Amino acid sequence: MSVRIQPSSQVDESAELGDGTTIWDLAQVREEARLGRDCIVGRGAYVGPGVRIGDSVKLQNYALVYEPAVLGDGVFIGPAAVLTNDFYPRAVDPDGKQKRGGDWEAAGVVVAEGASLGARSVCVAGVRIGRWALVAAGAVVSRDVPDFALVAGVPARRIGWVGRAGVRLLEREGEPGVWECPRTGALHEERDGTLVETPLKRN
Repeated sequence: MSVRIQPSSQVDESAELGDGTTIWDLAQVREEARLGRDCIVGRGAYVGPGVRIGDSVKLQNYALVYEPAVLGDGVFIGPAAVLTNDFYPRAVDPDGKQKRGGDWEAAGVVVAEGASLGARSVCVAGVRIGRWALVAAGAVVSRDVPDFALVAGVPARRIGWVGRAGVRLLEREGEPGVWECPRTGALHEERDGTLVETPLKRN
């Protein structure tokens, strides 16, 4: 396998790209960024310095992933989604002097395995998106999202649960706290506001 980089993109020579990764037109991958195998970085997307990205990750067109974000395997970042990194953003300090890199401390967003961020969603600096969670298009995430949670709105709130297939789970009739994927039949159990996968499917 090999890496595919479009001529109009900008990939710093210190960035590491895994086999099978594709960087599309006008994308920028900054210094010391590390991308795993079989990733896709869409047109105009941005990957900041030192960002860590796992295998089989998709960054759709114009997604912005600011350092020091960490993305697990199989993560999906929708078109124009933004992962911010500054709790108190200012162009200048109180004296009017332009702020530089050393004048503030970056706080990265962590997106765990299999999670998806919808188009134009925003994840505020320092939040964690749990495994296989789904953030709706246009949502603004200002606090951590549990594994398998479906969140939407401004600010984002949990409105349901999803499974690995990304389909909204249904609570089984007569079995409170047991949630089933209508596509795969996989079962999950809700415990104290969190969701865990069960090892077996039920008939």
